[in-house]
Amino acid sequence: MHRRLFFTAALLGVLGFSLSSFTPSWGGDSFTVHLNNKLILEQYLYRDKAVKTIDLQTANSNDELRISFSHCGVVGKSRVLAIKDQNNHILKQWNYEDSKGSMSCKVKDILGLEKGNTTLQLFYSSSEMPKGLVLATIAAENVGTVKK
Repeated sequence: MHRRLFFTAALLGVLGFSLSSFTPSWGGDSFTVHLNNKLILEQYLYRDKAVKTIDLQTANSNDELRISFSHCGVVGKSRVLAIKDQNNHILKQWNYEDSKGSMSCKVKDILGLEKGNTTLQLFYSSSEMPKGLVLATIAAENVGTVKK
């Protein structure tokens, strides 16, 4: 009787372990980008590390870009958003309070930065991610056509 119980428990353990190897990993960092409360980008970094491009072609200068970044379900501390050029130079930087969930900026704050730059990068850093991360690119030909 004990041998059968032990065998059943061992079989269930091996089966559970085998099935868990095919499930996606849980947790991890993720972020969303909204343009006027419309989701334009959502990315889970454990699954997709490729940098996407944000299309602001139909945006107006008074539109708002809102970014939410989650460190395994937790809002970061000492958060910074920046726009960098193709040479990785910071063109504009915003600092955000620790208590706020999302970070926002006006599209018009990005518009003037595209002059002379072929590519703009949306960059994020925090105390949890001090080296930072490029969240997305904004192609200059897209932001150059934004309506005012």
